Amino acid sequence: MTRLRDVPLSVLDLATIGSGSDASTALRNTTELARHVERLGYRRFWLAEHHSMPGIASSAPAVLIGHVASATSTLRVGSGGVMLPNHAPLVVAEQFGTLTALHPDRIDLGIGRAPGTDQKTARALRRSTGTLSAEDFPQQLTELMGYFDGTEDITAVPSTGNKPPVWLLGSSGYSAQVAGILGLPFAFAHHFSAENTLPALALYRQNFRPSTVLQEPYAMVCAAVIAADTTEHAQWISAPAGLAFLRLRGGKPGLFPSPEEAAAYEYSDIERMFIEDRASSMVIGDPATVDAGLAKLLDDTQADELMITTMVHSNADRMRSYELVTELAGRPVSV
Repeated sequence: MTRLRDVPLSVLDLATIGSGSDASTALRNTTELARHVERLGYRRFWLAEHHSMPGIASSAPAVLIGHVASATSTLRVGSGGVMLPNHAPLVVAEQFGTLTALHPDRIDLGIGRAPGTDQKTARALRRSTGTLSAEDFPQQLTELMGYFDGTEDITAVPSTGNKPPVWLLGSSGYSAQVAGILGLPFAFAHHFSAENTLPALALYRQNFRPSTVLQEPYAMVCAAVIAADTTEHAQWISAPAGLAFLRLRGGKPGLFPSPEEAAAYEYSDIERMFIEDRASSMVIGDPATVDAGLAKLLDDTQADELMITTMVHSNADRMRSYELVTELAGRPVSV
């Protein structure tokens, strides 16, 4: 059985803005968390791109990556990911070439093909009134790689010679196949697409072709994990994630709620079923429960690396959760 001690551990963060707080505090919390998990021995710290969401401050990953990389020294910092349909490939190449030049061997470029936001916001990002589609993703990706490799007619300074490792991100089979065909590392969003995890990983491995980047497939799985010293506390601090997701699905995203707000909310039977279904793919509980849950996930997926995202209201609870996972992995905790 694959155990936590057998794989590298990494972090996905969204710079969550909690109720009663603000963006500046959220960004300070993200920086504090990055320093904390670096001391704990985590390998990567990735930041997700989301737009028009009041409870998430990671709308400009490249800017935040530069800040977090400057505040740390050994952690690999990257995007989880940059949603390529939202951006001109040249701009992405310039941004991440600059980051790599500033922080050699410490920047990762995770690329996604979905807009990661609503159509109206996506059009505003692209400054286009045309139909938005991810179908031109292969061409966008080829263009992006060309700027790093110096094969495009335009010279992207300082991208040429400063190419970060490029990952493809996915929540279905499409990017899994593309990553396999191109011989790139692949990261799967198990935390919100658990039903597609095993089929996508199978497609990635079946389609993998050795490249100058990888000789063998390398898959990372991102899981939602909330660990606490007791089961009761884990359940208490995990409840707001369900309420936040309900609001998002209802078209009313807001600040990330507190446990008290989640406890006071009057859930309908359908809403409770929805939350229970979503929570079934999360790993929530005391250390023993989390250890068993992550061991099963690793055994099922045969992931080469595990990325963890922990969305809770309190930064202290978030940091403690990552501490507990480190302890479960049998790694010394020095904080």
